[in-house]
Amino acid sequence: MTDTVNRFYNSIENASTQSQASLIELFVYFLTVELGQDTANAKGVDQCFIDCDLTPPRATASRLSEGLKTNPQKFVKSGSGYKLQRHMREALSKRLGAETTTIQTSATLRSIEHKLPDGGAKIFLAETLDCFEAGANRATIVMVWILAVNHLFDYILKHKLAEFNAVLAKNTDRRVKVTAITQRDDFSDIPEGKFIELCRSAGVISNDVRKILDQKLGVRNTSAHPSGVKITRSKVIDFVEDLVENVVLKYTI
Repeated sequence: MTDTVNRFYNSIENASTQSQASLIELFVYFLTVELGQDTANAKGVDQCFIDCDLTPPRATASRLSEGLKTNPQKFVKSGSGYKLQRHMREALSKRLGAETTTIQTSATLRSIEHKLPDGGAKIFLAETLDCFEAGANRATIVMVWILAVNHLFDYILKHKLAEFNAVLAKNTDRRVKVTAITQRDDFSDIPEGKFIELCRSAGVISNDVRKILDQKLGVRNTSAHPSGVKITRSKVIDFVEDLVENVVLKYTI
């Protein structure tokens, strides 16, 4: 969570001058809205301070509890944790949205990043979302496609190599320049559309995922070449959500 919470902290205007009480509210927002957790507790808020190289408050639990008694009330108690009162959540959302127009991507995308285990894929996705935040919509789409396809390469090599090679051996498409996968580079001899088809035939992916990949390949092709088609932020969000949720997170390596 360190990288994610640091990006959130850096997006706050005049973050270094914020009081600890204000930062507690902001970190509750980060945990419950940005990361999508049901509630936040003192331990989670303190960890946000630590991850941002800040000294945690001495009594975070007490401050959260006191937020139930303020007028207007700041927090709502839910189970063993807290979440923001609606008016607080909306006020912070408006404030953060105004301050982070060019550097803060949607809460949905950052919550997806947080779901990935530490490693190369998470770092790659973080850099991809940096492209999104910089307004590089086409680059974001191209990079997410690379992330998803490379994830399938790794998944096949580890779990489905025999099944994939059995289908590949029966291939009659002359565009495919390899008869068996023996190393990662062999995948480059298979056109992407055909690769998706082979994945479905080999039972690597479901038919629903095949449909998603076929549709997203078309979007990638449009984005990767000069054209008059406008790639909107909403389209990018849909693209990232679909491929990360339905490929990268679904097929565990």
